[in-house]
Amino acid sequence: MSHGTDPQGGLASAPLFDHLDELRKRIVISLVFLALGLVVAFQFRVQLIELLREPLTYSKQYAAGNVKLVTLQLTEQLMLSLNISFWAGLALALPFILGQVWAFIAPGLYAHERRWALPFILGAGLSFLGGVLFAYKLVLPTMVPFLADFMAGAVEGNFSLGNYIGIITTFLIAFGLSFEMPILAVILTRIGIVNHVMLRKGWRIALVAIMVAAAIITPTPDPTNMLLVAVPLYVLYELGVILSRAFRLPPPEESPALGL
Repeated sequence: MSHGTDPQGGLASAPLFDHLDELRKRIVISLVFLALGLVVAFQFRVQLIELLREPLTYSKQYAAGNVKLVTLQLTEQLMLSLNISFWAGLALALPFILGQVWAFIAPGLYAHERRWALPFILGAGLSFLGGVLFAYKLVLPTMVPFLADFMAGAVEGNFSLGNYIGIITTFLIAFGLSFEMPILAVILTRIGIVNHVMLRKGWRIALVAIMVAAAIITPTPDPTNMLLVAVPLYVLYELGVILSRAFRLPPPEESPALGL
């Protein structure tokens, strides 16, 4: 079966194949960066596990020796080390992977839009890091001891190391991703999916969704902990509205694509 041709006799599918080749190239390079980050992080797996264990040390039951982290399977330590190394390696490789994402989408942008490459990469990377640090320093030191001390010492806790680290890692990743909301608002605005007017009108829905998410993320009855999560998330939503307005698309009559 022959490929279709355009009116000039060229392959109509050539641009599509060019994009697929470029996408494959960017994916391969990103995977190389991820692999390098994983190798580096694997060398520090013990230190990483100690960092993730630290919120538990604030528990009174842990200090009293009533809480222990144990492994339940022979391969659990190995799989846990690989899991931790993957996520830490992804964090290390994130700026380089974002660079590849930008390199893929840059040819479709106007010249004046391409200058935002560095702010995009730095903004997304720092936002993710900020979310992780916020959760690690402010939320986990309160949430983990509350859950570990929930029965006030009536129950001795032998927690699975893999389960504990998995919960903490998921929590940190969730906060890191949630702090990407302003960057996501800019991207969706630039490609025409949303705008600041839509985001401003939807603030009530966003507030309810954030409060529900905060209640789920912080399974404690203390409203202070829930507000500690909800307030920064809503501030990030409002920041996304502001950035969406700042980076809004020009009206059609002002679009350089029309040659005006």
